Amino acid sequence: MKKYMFLAFKGMAMGMAEVVPGVSGGTIAFITGIYEELLHTIKELTPAKLLIIKDKGFTDFWASINGNFILFLLGGMALGLIAGVFTIAKLLSAYPILVWSFFFGLIIASVLYVGKQINKWRVIEVVLLIISAAVSYFITIAAPSEGPQELWFVFLSGFIAICALMLPGVSGSFLLLLLGMYQYIVTDNVKTLLSDFNTDSLLVVAVFALGCLTGLLSFSRLLSWTFKKYKFPTLALLTGFLLGSLNKVWPWKHIESIYVKNLGKIDEKVVVLTEKSVLPAHHDAFIREGANIVGYEATDNYLIGAITMMAIGFLMLWAMERFSQPKA
Repeated sequence: MKKYMFLAFKGMAMGMAEVVPGVSGGTIAFITGIYEELLHTIKELTPAKLLIIKDKGFTDFWASINGNFILFLLGGMALGLIAGVFTIAKLLSAYPILVWSFFFGLIIASVLYVGKQINKWRVIEVVLLIISAAVSYFITIAAPSEGPQELWFVFLSGFIAICALMLPGVSGSFLLLLLGMYQYIVTDNVKTLLSDFNTDSLLVVAVFALGCLTGLLSFSRLLSWTFKKYKFPTLALLTGFLLGSLNKVWPWKHIESIYVKNLGKIDEKVVVLTEKSVLPAHHDAFIREGANIVGYEATDNYLIGAITMMAIGFLMLWAMERFSQPKA
């Protein structure tokens, strides 16, 4: 039972990570030693498994699909997602530099952890590392769009987001942000459904979940195959994704353009369109008039606190890695 409680905790960490744009639940799965088992378990979920219930009974069916693994991991992820929706967004709003610093330290440790799994670096691993790092970095500097809210695009967004979840270093929530669907899916519908049930939100969430399920069953097979046939090149690819994503979680930013979204007669939401990473000494806050930035003012860069949070994130991952490895 202790094993499954730890599994639920790992699931919670994955769920909370997926709420943060720029942080991947796949990273948590990888560093805690459940990544390949997760891919294999998902790959083996086929309709044919249902025939086992008729032939051998539910117990054999449950064992064949690694049922306990799925139950505790998904249960933990659900709790993590709920906690993340209601808490992490508030922390990011109140203490952005400190929160991003924590995740920066976490991902730095992830790069070192994933990279050291490659026993021998050849030309192919180096090339894949550079390409995936460049792709991941480009994603972090791409400007968010305003996506259509039709159900077909909700389905597609779920498909893309879940594929990203399975790639360490590529955040499903950040891709939702780029697609212009993060606010619509997470806040407008998931959070609404949890706090004030209505059928419209239920439909959107159900279609999004169907897209996630479709992506999960298809993309997991591809990843499982690459791990089996080309393990080190795949690890190099994943390391590059992690490395490139560091730009997104760099704590100190200079906002270059914004968009003010009206939510009603009084309420509004500021959406950052483009920003760039800067040194702590150059960190500032923007002054706006309407949807335009008219100037900047100096602000606290929380340097000591940020370094402390980076160290905590780094050490937390180190501890997760150390205690997640099977004892010899």
